[in-house]
Amino acid sequence: MIKLRYSKRLFKRSPSSKQASGGGNGDAAGVGVGGGSGEIEWELRPGGMLVQKREGRGGEEVIVVRVSTGFSWHDVSIGATSTFGELKVVLSMVTGLEPKEQRLLFRGKEREDTDHLHMVGVRDKDKVLLLEDPALKDMKLRALAGQVVQSPCQPFIQV
Repeated sequence: MIKLRYSKRLFKRSPSSKQASGGGNGDAAGVGVGGGSGEIEWELRPGGMLVQKREGRGGEEVIVVRVSTGFSWHDVSIGATSTFGELKVVLSMVTGLEPKEQRLLFRGKEREDTDHLHMVGVRDKDKVLLLEDPALKDMKLRALAGQVVQSPCQPFIQV
């Protein structure tokens, strides 16, 4: 059993919850017991840390990221714990650029595909810059220049 020290001024229990728990002089702040207005709910995390239970988060938090391509803006909704690689996949549907052709910059630094958005500090309505990879862009231009360009008009008189 874990006994917590707390200030009664900060963690007040409602009179109805004291009567329901049988006097209320045993548990420190109602570990795992919830419902009262002014009663603190606690949860035990997998690492063994006892923390105050969060309210209002049913599932994964969804954030909106503003992506600038230099000449246009795209608002993309994505999970807060997603990676930049997953963001690139979503952006490939919006922009038409393949994920390997994209470079994402946040706070002036290029981010790897394995970096998580929440670990880097991306929050709701933050701006991410999308650039096309210059090396792949150059390779595309060279491939197009290497192809023989035929004229749509055929000469009909031979001189």
